[in-house]
Amino acid sequence: MEIEIVNAKTLKPYGKMSVAAETDISYLRQLIHNKFKQTPSADRQSLRLEPKGKAIKDTETLRNLKVQAGDKVYVKDLGPQIGWKTVFLAEYAGPLIVYLLFYTRPELVYGKNATEPISLTTHIAAICYTVHYVKRLLETIFVHRFSHSTMPLRNLFKNCSYYWGFTAYVSYHVNHPFFTSPCMLQVWAALALFAFCELGNFSVHIALRNLRPPGTKVRKIPVPDGNPLTNLFHLVSCPNYTYEIGAWISFSIMTSCLPALLFAFAGAFQMTVWALGKHRNYRKEFKDYPKQRRAIFPFIL
Repeated sequence: MEIEIVNAKTLKPYGKMSVAAETDISYLRQLIHNKFKQTPSADRQSLRLEPKGKAIKDTETLRNLKVQAGDKVYVKDLGPQIGWKTVFLAEYAGPLIVYLLFYTRPELVYGKNATEPISLTTHIAAICYTVHYVKRLLETIFVHRFSHSTMPLRNLFKNCSYYWGFTAYVSYHVNHPFFTSPCMLQVWAALALFAFCELGNFSVHIALRNLRPPGTKVRKIPVPDGNPLTNLFHLVSCPNYTYEIGAWISFSIMTSCLPALLFAFAGAFQMTVWALGKHRNYRKEFKDYPKQRRAIFPFIL
């Protein structure tokens, strides 16, 4: 069938092209750029059926979308793109460097006050922060399989500002020479909970990775994989976010640091938004999706 390709911003047509009804959107983006060289590259394209409509998922086909001969498909330029993995590596490497700078070179930040003895809690917090972001870096390289290869370049600056800025805010207080540690019972209990949540988060990431064979965009209902820490899938759609929030609340309790708690709440808010969106998509995509599951917080939300 023949469809018309139109610029979503200017509404000027690029031209017409013949495509099969079974063509999926991912492949259509490539076909559009191959035929009309003036269009953005495939990675920069967002296709939609209305100029200001929602972006169409890559897995949708023209037949499923009920696109017929003579219909228009609108192309929006998403702007300069950058690889997801590159963004993740930058946003996670930064906090590691920033935190360790405060921890290992306190004289650069606190001046002569840096001669005060460092508490055991400060040392433990530095280890926890390091473990968390080293884990994230290793997961980015060896575990995560991204459904999209790129994202808008502006996300690099936005994400790095968030992670790096909050890290500076938290590390300034936890590594401060006059930092006062809570009682050690509280520290050890929170450390145990932090370790549990980090292991749970890693276990869920492995389970999610194994759902998608290499080189594919297959989507399946996530389920526990035999690891007891993945049993949280029985209760929520995004247990990786649940564990992540738990880890940062634990860190906040361990250090009794208000900036760390603010970071935990900011992350919880954003992850809740993501989880609700993923939960809706799961329920829409899979008719047999477990009804008892919540998005992120068991029995609540």
